[in-house]
Parts: sequence; structure tokens; C-alpha cells
Amino acid sequence: MFFWKRKKKEPDFESKMGELNTTVLSKKDYKNTGKIEQYVVERLEQMIELTKELDDEKEEYRIVTSYLNDIETLEKIPKEERDKISEIAVNVVQLNKARTEFLNSSKKLSDAQFTQLEQQERELPEAIKRFKTNELHRDTLQRDMKYLEREKSEWNLRKEYLDHQQKKLKNVLYIIVGLAVTLAVVFGILQIILEKDFYYAWMGLIFATAVVVCGIYMKIQNDLSEIQVAERSQNRAIVLLNKVKLKYINVANAVDYACEKYHVKSAGELENQWQYYLEAVKERQKYQRTNEDLEYFNGRLVRMLSNYQLYDAHVWVTQAVALVDPKEMVEIKHGLIGRRQKLRARIENNLSQVNEQKEEAEQLLDKVGSMRPQMEKILNAVDKINEGD
Repeated sequence: MFFWKRKKKEPDFESKMGELNTTVLSKKDYKNTGKIEQYVVERLEQMIELTKELDDEKEEYRIVTSYLNDIETLEKIPKEERDKISEIAVNVVQLNKARTEFLNSSKKLSDAQFTQLEQQERELPEAIKRFKTNELHRDTLQRDMKYLEREKSEWNLRKEYLDHQQKKLKNVLYIIVGLAVTLAVVFGILQIILEKDFYYAWMGLIFATAVVVCGIYMKIQNDLSEIQVAERSQNRAIVLLNKVKLKYINVANAVDYACEKYHVKSAGELENQWQYYLEAVKERQKYQRTNEDLEYFNGRLVRMLSNYQLYDAHVWVTQAVALVDPKEMVEIKHGLIGRRQKLRARIENNLSQVNEQKEEAEQLLDKVGSMRPQMEKILNAVDKINEGD
């Protein structure tokens, strides 16, 4: 019924993450400070991206926990005081029901959708804009990943083809040399038996063998150069693919979480609901001008709940039915617990990724030369952010 209501479980962060392609530093690369620094910079960039995501998730986790604490506080209120709260809440529920019935003549939203949009009215314009931007960014990154995957595969196929061709050329070279030696033996035997001069035959054999061998050798050398180009290009595609994958994972998680939070399938659907809501609000405002009782009881309910030091007493104005019906309160509590569990899983997964990237970077601290002070500063900053939960 409320925006806290649980939804069907989405694929978790880990399943969406998949496996990142990794650029492995060869023994030769470990002697190249430039390549090591580039590799470390990649790790640091990934840590920064993940840390930003962690900061938002921790803030959301704290908010959800605060709402759960409010529910626990309400459940511990003595029965006599709870009855007073329920009495006021009943008036709020009845007045809200009357208001909803008034709006039903041109109703395009369900009660749950209207309540959700009302609760999040201040944040929704910016949330819709961010939601749409994330969807566009996600789709762009998805196309980029497909392109880079295809490019990586193409360079890999090219390298395999050249390797196979090298083997074939070497075999041909061995055959040519073998034939040349065989012909030389035959010419030598014939020259002895026939006692004739095979000068031109020798010259032709030597010239033909030299031309063919040189041609094959040059082709082999050319293929070797192309293999190196293919390896460098494939490695570059892997590096870019890793960066794009990491960004895609964070953006896709943000989109999925927005879908779950607002109970929609896309930003377009949320935007349509928002427009319907704005139209409904105009009608509601006409009614609320003469509905002083609702304002009065809302105020009483908030003032009474504020005595218990709740994180957000105002939210119960739009969820007063939960103060009357225990089943509704249980449903809200379960929805919050589900959201918090998912947030905790995302935090743990992101934290695990940060630690992995940090560990990789720390292992190479001694090899980055002048970059070490900047690296240590970034690593320390990441530690402080991650510890500041």
C-alpha cells in the first residue's frame, strides 16, 4: 500500500556484476613504471566510483533504519496513549478517505500511487530527471559494452588467425628448404654422372630458393608485427571494457533501485504518474480549502507523535491507517526491512569491490615512484569514507 511496501526480489548486485575482464601485468610490464602507474590509476578510478555509490547507499540505509526505529518506538507506547493516537488517526483516515472519494471522479492513480507521490513530492522532480539521465546513460553504456566486447573478440580472432598463419608459413619454409636441398643433391649427382655443366640450373635454383625464402621470412616478420598490434589493441579494449562495465553496474543498480523505490518500470512511467499527480493535486487543493478539520487533526497527530522524539513524525499523517490497523503497520515494517536488507547487500558488495581494488593498488605502491604520495592520500581518504558509517 505504501512506498515502503516490498517488491519482488531483483537480481542482486553480484549477479549483475558478472566477471570483469582484467588486464594482467606481464613480467615485462612490471619493469615498466608507466604501465604500472596506468594500471594503478585504473584501480583508483574504480575505487572512487564505488566510494561515491557507497556514500549514497549508507545515507539511504540510515534513513530506512530511522523509520524502523520510529516503528519500534510506536510499538512500545503504552496502550492508553496509543488509544489516544488511534482516535486521532481514525479521524485523519476518515477525512483522507473523503478527500480521496472527492478526487476519484477523474482518478488516474491508485491510492497507493497517490500516497507515494505525495510523500515524495519535494524530491520527485529532481528524482525523475536523475532517473531519466541514468536510463539514457545505462543504455549508452550497454551499447558501448557490446561494441567493446565485439572489438575485443575481433582482435582475439585476428591474433589467432595470424598465429595459425605463422605456423603454416614456417611449415612451408621447411618444405621449400627441403626441396631445395633435394634438388641440389640431384643436380650434384647428375653433374657427376653426365659430366655436364649445370651452372644455369644451379643459378636458377639458388635464385628461386632465395626469393621464396626471403618472401616467406618477410611475411613471417610482418605477421609478428601484426600480432603485437592485435595484442595491444585487445588489451586496450579490455581496459576500456572494464571501465565501462563498472560504470554500467553502478548506473544499472541506480535505475533498478529507483524502479523498486517508486514501484515503476521506467522513468517515463514515473513521469506520467507525476503529471497525473499534479493534476490530482489541483483538484485536492480545491477541496482542502474547505477541509479545515483534516488540517486540524493532522496537526494534532503530528504534535502528539513529536512527543516521542520520532525521526519523522509528519510521515504518519499520510500513513495514519497504520496507526489504526496493526496489519498495515506490519506491512510497512516488512517493506522497510526488505529495503534495508537490499541496501546492506549492496553496501557489502560495493565495500568488497573497494577492498579488492585497494588491495591491488597497495601491492603496487612500491613500484609507482613519484605517484606514491598521491596514491597513499587517495587510499587513506577511501579508508576514512568507508569507516565513517
